[in-house]
Amino acid sequence: DLPLPKCTSLHGLYVLSMRAAQGSRSVITCAWNSVRRGKSSWAKLSSTRGADGFPFVNARYIPDSFSPPPRRIEENSLGAASPRHWEENAWSEAEIRTAAEEHVLLSWTNSAPVKDLPIIERGEGVYLYDSEGNRYLDWTSQAVCANLGYTVPESVKSAVATQLDSLPYMYGGLGLAPIRAKLAKLLGEITPGDINGFLFPCGGGEANEAAIRMARLYTGRNKVFTQYRSYHGGTTSSLGATGDFRRKFTESTTNGFVKFFNPQPLGFSFGSSDESAAERAMAMLEDQILAEGPESIAAVLLESVVGAGGVLVPPDGYMEGVRALCDKYGILMICDEVMVGFGRTGKFFAFQHFEGVVPDIITSAKGLTGSYLPLALVGVRQKIKDFFMKNPVGWGATYHAHPVAMACAYETVKYMLKEDVLSNVQKLEPVMLEELQNLVVKFNCVRQGRAVGLFGCLDLIKPSGHLVQRLGAPSPPEILKLKRAMRENGLFALFRPPLVHCSPPLIITAPQLRDGFARLSKSLQVLEDEYASSSWQEASSA
Repeated sequence: DLPLPKCTSLHGLYVLSMRAAQGSRSVITCAWNSVRRGKSSWAKLSSTRGADGFPFVNARYIPDSFSPPPRRIEENSLGAASPRHWEENAWSEAEIRTAAEEHVLLSWTNSAPVKDLPIIERGEGVYLYDSEGNRYLDWTSQAVCANLGYTVPESVKSAVATQLDSLPYMYGGLGLAPIRAKLAKLLGEITPGDINGFLFPCGGGEANEAAIRMARLYTGRNKVFTQYRSYHGGTTSSLGATGDFRRKFTESTTNGFVKFFNPQPLGFSFGSSDESAAERAMAMLEDQILAEGPESIAAVLLESVVGAGGVLVPPDGYMEGVRALCDKYGILMICDEVMVGFGRTGKFFAFQHFEGVVPDIITSAKGLTGSYLPLALVGVRQKIKDFFMKNPVGWGATYHAHPVAMACAYETVKYMLKEDVLSNVQKLEPVMLEELQNLVVKFNCVRQGRAVGLFGCLDLIKPSGHLVQRLGAPSPPEILKLKRAMRENGLFALFRPPLVHCSPPLIITAPQLRDGFARLSKSLQVLEDEYASSSWQEASSA
C-alpha cells in the first residue's frame, strides 16, 4: 500500500492526486474522507475534488475544448479611387446611371428602380431640370419639404458660407456655438405659448424619437397614443409610433404605442357632420384612455394636420378636444409639425388654426431650413424645460445642433418673416380650393379633395367607387400609366396612390399654381380614359 501524507494543505491534496495516478482509487477515497471530515454537507457532496468517496463525481467541471474556426482571409486594403473623380469634364448620363445602379440604395422601397429615376441636374424657383433638358414643376415640394423652392436666398448662402469659415462644427455638449443660442432665442420669441426650450436633431424622425423619450422621462410613464393614419419618421420609436403601412418594418421591436382612430377612419364614419365626428372620436379616445389607464400614458402624439396619410383636415373642435382630454388626465400633447410647420398651412405652425391649443411638445423639420440643409427641432414648454435643466434629456447625437445647419435655419426663418411668405400661402389658398373642386367635379376617378393653405390632396377611386389601391400596396397598371403621364406632363411629384398630394413650394405664384393644376388635369384624363375603356371594364368585372 502507498503511505498517506498528512493532508493539511493544498499541496497535500496535490500530492494525493499525483499518487492516485499511480495507485488505487481506494487509497484516494480513504485519504479524501480524512481530509473532508468537519466540512458542510454540501461540501461533502460537491467540491473541487469530487463528492466524499467519489472523486470522479461532482468534481470540478472539465470543459470541452473547441477547435478555432478556420479563418476567412479577404482583401481589406483600401481600394484605388478612379482618376475620373478628379477630371473636370462632366460625367455622362451613362456614367451616372451605371454608378447609381452599381452602388446606390433607395430608402423604403427596393432599389432596382434607381436605374429609371430622372437625373435632376439643377433647380430654379419652383422648377427642376433633368439631364435631358426637361423642365418639371415641383408639385409636392419633393417630400413636402422644399418650401422655398430652389433659388436659395442670398442671406442664407452667405450665412452658411460664413459659418463654414468661422466654426464648421461644434459638439453640442462641449461648447456653445453662438448660432445655437440665436436660433433658439428666435424660435422662443415666435413660437406660441411658453414653448421655450429647443433641441436641434437632424431630421423629423429623429425629432419625434427625442420627443417620445423626453415625454416618457418627464412623466415616468411608457404608453404613447398615436393615430392609425399617421407617419412620424423612420427611426425605431418614431416608426413604431407611425400608423401607416411602414410601421411593419419595425413594429415587432417597439413597445408602448397604442393606436387610436382618426376622426376620418378609412372604412367607416363617425357621422355625417364635423360636430358628430369630433364628438364621437373624442368619446372613443377617452374610452381608450380609461381602458389603458391614464396613469400609464405619457403622451398623445399626433400630426396637427395628417400629411402623408392624405392631408386629413381635422373636424372643427377635434384638436381642441384632444388638448382638453390631455389636460383632464395629465397626459402630454405632442404635435408633430414636421411636414406642416413653417407656413405650409398658412400659419407658421398648423396647431395655430385651433383656438387656444398649445401643445406641450412640438416637433418640426423640413421647412425649418427649406430643406437646404438637414435640421429639425423639438420645442418644449417651460415646465418641461425646467425639468430637463436638472434631469438628463436621455437623447443625443453627434450632429445635433450642427452650427452650419443652424446658420441655415436662422436665416431661413428670418427670410420667411421678413418676406412674409405666409401671406402668399394665405392668398393662394382660395386658388387651391377652387382648383381641387374643379377636379372633383370633372373626373369620376376623383372622389374628394382636402386642403388648407398650400397643402392639398385628392383621393382616387375606381369605377366601383372604391379607392384605386391601398396605400403602400403595389400599383395596378392603370395607376402606373397615370404616374408616367404626370412626368410626361412636367409634374415632379411624390405620388403615393390612392392619394395625389398637391403641395408646391410656398413661393409659387397664382399662374404657376393654376398651370400645375392644368398639368394634373391632363394627367388625370389618362386615368379617366383608362377606366372608361371597354377592355378595362371587362377586366374589372371578370
